[in-house]
Amino acid sequence: MSGPADERSERLPAEQRRQRSAWRERVLARVGYLSAQLDRQECETGGDECRRLELIGGARRCLERATSAATEKHGWRKLWSGATALEGSWSNVRAADVLLLELVPAGSLPARAVDILAMSRLHLGKKDPRTLALAARVGSKDKPVGEADRSLLVHTLDAAYAALDAEYARVRSLRNILWAASACVLLGVVSLAVFGAVCPKSLSLCFSPVPSTTPGPSTVRMVVCPSGEYPWVPTKPIPGDYASRLDIVTVEVAGLAGAALTVIGSLRRIQGTSAPFMLPLAAAALKFPTGALSALIGLLLIRGAFVPGLSDLDSRAQVLAWGVAFGAAQHLVTRLVDERAQSTLKEVGRPPGGDASPEDTTGGTAPHANP
Repeated sequence: MSGPADERSERLPAEQRRQRSAWRERVLARVGYLSAQLDRQECETGGDECRRLELIGGARRCLERATSAATEKHGWRKLWSGATALEGSWSNVRAADVLLLELVPAGSLPARAVDILAMSRLHLGKKDPRTLALAARVGSKDKPVGEADRSLLVHTLDAAYAALDAEYARVRSLRNILWAASACVLLGVVSLAVFGAVCPKSLSLCFSPVPSTTPGPSTVRMVVCPSGEYPWVPTKPIPGDYASRLDIVTVEVAGLAGAALTVIGSLRRIQGTSAPFMLPLAAAALKFPTGALSALIGLLLIRGAFVPGLSDLDSRAQVLAWGVAFGAAQHLVTRLVDERAQSTLKEVGRPPGGDASPEDTTGGTAPHANP
């Protein structure tokens, strides 16, 4: 039974209903703020009325597109359409903000100039010509920022937003590469498991250790496989004859367990970030199929006597233990991916060349600059 609150929710416009994603809420909040600013500008008079109305109309169209991108349900495409919606929303919000800067009264320009200067230093660099020119105007004591500087403010804000978009594009690109790599490795792991189930003798991981005691009537020679241990019989002299369909899957599961340990260990180094696209999650997801693959390859190397002193394993427990160890060893390779992901995230909010200093970023980025 629906109550009054549900009825009020149904009467609300789509863009005012609560969204499930935090970034959608931030987009809609920013759209509401800019819409209120445009409403105020519509009430103003004076100047070139035709140009003012064109700017207001363009800004409203940008806000409508941002709202549409933030509230679209996407249906069955929602799993991979979030990045497109996010960038579509914020790019239109930023475009509307730039257009609104063309309309604000001259008395509001000094306050906006300080904000834009901080953004320019953060995303363009303190050596950028636009940053230098704006810093000279903001720091001038003879003549405050006024109408004559509006064009400089608009172009600087637009360039800072473009640089911010490029920074997020690099994060998104690396995220896509990591997810594609995870899918390819996972496909290889599943293919090997299927091949091992169809032709278990082709990728045999069974060992036939020589008994350490002196052979006697009571001595039973065993064949050790990942999925079980079997007594050796003369009619099956080759260890591969004892291979099971579950051997490859068992080793890959052990490798997954080892990879999970490294993922848990790497959580202590993960830091929160305002950048979208969940890049740390994509880097962590790559570890699981890589751990399963490294466990299988490691045991195949032992089976081929590639590792001195480990040509034969004595028990099934040893086989699984080495599978876990090789699964955890994938961190030797994937840690390079972790470092690259962290460095890419750190580049968000840094100007080209990394010449930002603490005094450049005092006060942080403007609220509307970060998705």
